[in-house]
Amino acid sequence: MKKALLVLDLINDITHENGSVGKDGFYNQVQERQTIAHTAQAIEHCRKVGIPVIYVIVGFSEGYPEWSEKSKLFCQVKNKQQVLLGTWATQVHDAIKPLPEEVVVTKNRIDPFYNTNLEIVLDSMNIDTLYLTGVATELVVLSTVLSGHDRGYEVRTLSDCIASSDPYSHECAMNVIEKLSNIYNVERLIKEEN
Repeated sequence: MKKALLVLDLINDITHENGSVGKDGFYNQVQERQTIAHTAQAIEHCRKVGIPVIYVIVGFSEGYPEWSEKSKLFCQVKNKQQVLLGTWATQVHDAIKPLPEEVVVTKNRIDPFYNTNLEIVLDSMNIDTLYLTGVATELVVLSTVLSGHDRGYEVRTLSDCIASSDPYSHECAMNVIEKLSNIYNVERLIKEEN
């Protein structure tokens, strides 16, 4: 069994107090749930024991050529100039930023497997088990659970390393996630991966 830790959309625009998307409740929930601090612990331990850490960031290129006005979720992104690749907005939060040798996958939709090289990277590393961290629980985390499950990965969601824009959305998503993913926390990860 070979494992990887996925760090999903923990970027400045969503998780930082000055982030534009974070103002929609994400920043407050990330703070309340201590998502960044817990994820930093998970990353530190995974690096120590040799579990690859793979980052996934959502964003759009200059001019937003990948953007779709039909997307209910992303409909205001272009107008508000949010999650623009190559800017501070789409940099991973400073407390958990990737090392130079760590993989960073860029996506333009919710699902990190859709039109990205994530599956190729995982297959090349012979990964069969995924630990998940990230924001938002009901979006990228749930999507990764569904896509990972259907691709044959064992999925382990780190419940203290994820957050949503509000507690209700988080809990609703967790009800689905628990049906397809094993639920871990950082303490269990560290205990199991020693």
